Amino acid sequence: MTKEDIVKLARQVGYPLVEYDGTPYIPPLLAVLLESISDAEREECAKLAEQTICDKHIPTGVNIYGTRAAKAIRARGNT
Repeated sequence: MTKEDIVKLARQVGYPLVEYDGTPYIPPLLAVLLESISDAEREECAKLAEQTICDKHIPTGVNIYGTRAAKAIRARGNT
């Protein structure tokens, strides 16, 4: 989550941000809280993707689950 993401979310919910030299100050605890929420939401989405049948391998009839999607979702937290 970028600084801009945190500022946008804080403003959306009406969190008062103080500006210094035109730059919003983000309290460290707010940043940690939003990161934690973001990580938890990402993991829930990845779990759902892993359980979702995306396709079926026609010759064998084996279900293909969204494990690649889950991996991509989890990787977003490492950028």
